[in-house]
Amino acid sequence: MSIASSIAASGLSAAALRLQVSAENVANVYSAGPLPGAAGGASFPGVYVPQSIDQVALSDGSVGASVTAVSPASVPTFAPSAPFADSSGMVAMPNVDPVNEAVQQLSARISYAANLAVLKTDMQMTSALINITA
Repeated sequence: MSIASSIAASGLSAAALRLQVSAENVANVYSAGPLPGAAGGASFPGVYVPQSIDQVALSDGSVGASVTAVSPASVPTFAPSAPFADSSGMVAMPNVDPVNEAVQQLSARISYAANLAVLKTDMQMTSALINITA
């Protein structure tokens, strides 16, 4: 595998991870739970902890991506009908910004397409080089 293909493959991996994390955040945007430290909250599942991607350029030109938890993980929301609401009717909702998640998904799509184009071009250049030397 050429250097360009290795770099593009790392970009594909990072884009796929970005899309996966964003999709999980969107799927769990309404996964409420009891407020942290709320009385009686232990009998209910905790609130979904949203994640974000930290993407960095590595010294070899490739990209690294790591998943981190969003801080703060939840925001208090008024939902008095929830069985785990506290005495004030407050519950914890995941700290997910739907607009940001849409941007993350678009960014992942564009990045994935660009890295696929690099792989295709590298393959074409390698094929042309092999044909010239043959």
